[in-house]
Amino acid sequence: MADDNPDKKKSKKVGKAKKAAPKKAEAKVGGKKADSKKAAKKTAEKKAPAKKAGKKTSAKASDKTDKKGSAKKKEAPKAKPGPIVVRASSRYVRVAPRKARLIADQVRGLHIDRARALLQFSPRGAAEDIGKLIESAAANAENNHDLVSDEMRVAEITVDEGPTLRRFRPRALGRATPINKRTSHIAVALSPEEEL
Repeated sequence: MADDNPDKKKSKKVGKAKKAAPKKAEAKVGGKKADSKKAAKKTAEKKAPAKKAGKKTSAKASDKTDKKGSAKKKEAPKAKPGPIVVRASSRYVRVAPRKARLIADQVRGLHIDRARALLQFSPRGAAEDIGKLIESAAANAENNHDLVSDEMRVAEITVDEGPTLRRFRPRALGRATPINKRTSHIAVALSPEEEL
């Protein structure tokens, strides 16, 4: 029996050793995992300062700094002044826009003297209203902008539709038919002849 007992003790010790060995192995594996995480953090920390340094160098290359080290802002280029445009507008003119546009298309782009002559001898009713508007724009050029009105050109002329006055007329068999009295908004822009 004495022989059996030592064997049992040895087998118990061996069993304990076998059981303990996997735990130690797990601890080692866990330690390796922990070590690999630490190593990954270290490499990430090494890479991060390099990226930051790269950003700083590129920022220094792109922006000029003064003696104090603060970055100077780049000034936007100044826009070139465009041609002087003198405007005049007339609203609620009692002319249908479709009829006024026929005259506006004839006058657009002409020298002011030619436009005056064309409007003076035009048989259309809208020519009188557009002629007055062009004279008003020429007066604005002389009085407000110190320009010579005889050296101007009709740069733009637009005719937009205004509100329509609705009227009705009695017809046969007790009916009423509508009459639409249309209005226009006319705008003129003159500019010096040399700059067009």
